[in-house]
Amino acid sequence: MRRNWIYAGVLGAVGVVGGASYAVLGGGTDEGVVTVYKTPTCECCADWVTHLREEGFEVEPVVTEQREINQVRRSHGITPELVSCHMAVVDGYAVEGHVPAADIRRMLEEQPSISGLSVPGMPIGSPGMEIPGQPAESFQVLAFNEAGQTAVYSEH
Repeated sequence: MRRNWIYAGVLGAVGVVGGASYAVLGGGTDEGVVTVYKTPTCECCADWVTHLREEGFEVEPVVTEQREINQVRRSHGITPELVSCHMAVVDGYAVEGHVPAADIRRMLEEQPSISGLSVPGMPIGSPGMEIPGQPAESFQVLAFNEAGQTAVYSEH
């Protein structure tokens, strides 16, 4: 929660975003709520939201335009190589793409000194990307920090 206020405060102080963008940048999220930023046409994003809810998370989808999602990404240090189709913010951490609920839960329990987690791209078989009759691809969940460094957080 504190990170949300820091990001929103810094961005507002330098005049990068107006008051209307404050909620889009994650300044208004409640502790423990996963705020998911997605475009109106993304079906796999809705499937990922369902996955999180089935795993016990409270989820608040924010349907918005791609440029606003990209603003939220930049404010949380998500670089182009980490990008997927949607992103989320929970307790000050960024979550990019189809990250499994178990990895989000682990991050929230351990509270590592990272900016967040990412599953770059859209691997088949990751939560929300299941396709009947197609085998799941192996994929990695990457942890990333403000300096843009990444490390493997888990493998699936």
